[in-house]
Amino acid sequence: MKTFKEYNFFDKKIIQNLEKIGFKYPTPIQEKVIPFLLKSEKDVIALSQTGTGKTAAFGLPIIQKINIKIPFPQALVLCPTRELCIQITRDISRFSQHNPLIKIISLYGGVSIDIQIKSLKKENHIIVGTPGRLVDLLIKRKKLNFDKIKYLVLDEADEMLNMGFKEELDIIIKKLPKKRQSLLFSATMSKYMNEIARNYLKSPIEEIITGKKNIASENVKHIYYTVDSKNKKYLVLKRIVDINPNIYGIIFCSTKKETQEIAGYLIKDGYHADALHGDLSQLQRESVMNKFRNKNLQFIVATDVASRGLDINNITHIINYSIPKESEIYVHRSGRTGRAGNQGISVCIIHSREYKNLKEFEKKIGKYFNRVMIPTGKEICEKQLLHFIEKVKKVVIDEISMKKFLPEIQKELELFNKEELIKRFSWIEFNRFITYYKDSKDEAPIKINHHRFNNLPYRKTSHLKSKKEYFSKLFLNIGYKDNLTKLGLINLINKAVNHSRINIGHIEISSNFSLFEVEKRYRNKILIGISRINHFGKPISIEIKN
Repeated sequence: MKTFKEYNFFDKKIIQNLEKIGFKYPTPIQEKVIPFLLKSEKDVIALSQTGTGKTAAFGLPIIQKINIKIPFPQALVLCPTRELCIQITRDISRFSQHNPLIKIISLYGGVSIDIQIKSLKKENHIIVGTPGRLVDLLIKRKKLNFDKIKYLVLDEADEMLNMGFKEELDIIIKKLPKKRQSLLFSATMSKYMNEIARNYLKSPIEEIITGKKNIASENVKHIYYTVDSKNKKYLVLKRIVDINPNIYGIIFCSTKKETQEIAGYLIKDGYHADALHGDLSQLQRESVMNKFRNKNLQFIVATDVASRGLDINNITHIINYSIPKESEIYVHRSGRTGRAGNQGISVCIIHSREYKNLKEFEKKIGKYFNRVMIPTGKEICEKQLLHFIEKVKKVVIDEISMKKFLPEIQKELELFNKEELIKRFSWIEFNRFITYYKDSKDEAPIKINHHRFNNLPYRKTSHLKSKKEYFSKLFLNIGYKDNLTKLGLINLINKAVNHSRINIGHIEISSNFSLFEVEKRYRNKILIGISRINHFGKPISIEIKN
């Protein structure tokens, strides 16, 4: 395999920068697209699975060809979501670190348009933007100048049409110079891609494909579990999570409401999870994604649109809690694991009636879906125990720091023999699995006991004798402006009460404060627990309202 340096694609400074940021070998899509873009002015369609390096494939040639003496935008990259917009901007900025004179601007909704207008008054060479914000700046505010655009990149353009941006795309592309090179990038060749190629690209068009059209990544294993009732899905999801101790993944749902419910169930059961959907503010979305990227969250529960732009290489599992209707969407989902040479697993939880859909996916994406039996409680406990033992074996002890505490520890534990100490320390880590699964029925998932999940937002409490007698209302000095969501508040309460099973009533989150109802018997414990927690570095003040 040749390196970037051996291929001699770029000038010396770009090569040095690529080596500095850890880019040594081009991926298959880069190997094919880069030399073509450097030599040809033809329009191109490039198809490659998600996570194969498409941004570098178009970004690096554009960086090489940009004329920094022209103080106007020469390249326009259009993408469907602000998350993808931010990611592409970040990547191209890294690729151009060798030349600080190359200016890149990111234009997307959900943030102050005035700040972006101010940035447009400065010198910019590359624009990365979403259709809605670009039309606003181009038509309504007349702040964009596309006269010098030589390169148009449509990244995940099929998704832009799927999201209803056809009118915006038409407006933007009509404003571009006719003499330009258009580059169309996608993971799949959907019906939308054919429409885009027909409407926006000029012939002759070069088509560059790595792998086969609409085929899932070779690094992903596809498996499925079957349930005989929709409300058993969460119990199966929990078992999938528990049988994989090192799992780090995205759980896909079909609706915003479902993402909130499933994230809430996971939080209730002690997992670090949050929901990602279209109703979150830009600040909240970025907060959730940064926590996930930094592994402060183990799971994101997301809708398809909200997950666009998540560019993370070490996701172990994609779980389709709700399977998509189209195979192209499934390819996009599963392509978020098995990236950068890693192996990944794509899981489907299906009702028996959905088996036909799965067989259709097999035909269209050219992959076999292997049925896996739902793990038993005994299997899960054994797996978790072995995982705990491995953690103990691999733990690195700071001997110097521990030395001063050892005499006191030994004194306190001298009554216990070796076997008793092993049992006690193992139980601390392991008891929630044994407790949860000791009475579970393994022949078929049991029905969800909804009372286990009654501390979710908007949970009805009419079964309680008297709401005033049962609940106490508490006040917090943080709200939406502090990135607090309802799921985040539930997480705070769970931490405060050490994940005890408690009822939560009404939750109201305002911009600067929050109100919520909890069982009176846990009131003092919550007051003490939450007052000790910092939220994004801000001390929390909590008080009783009634």
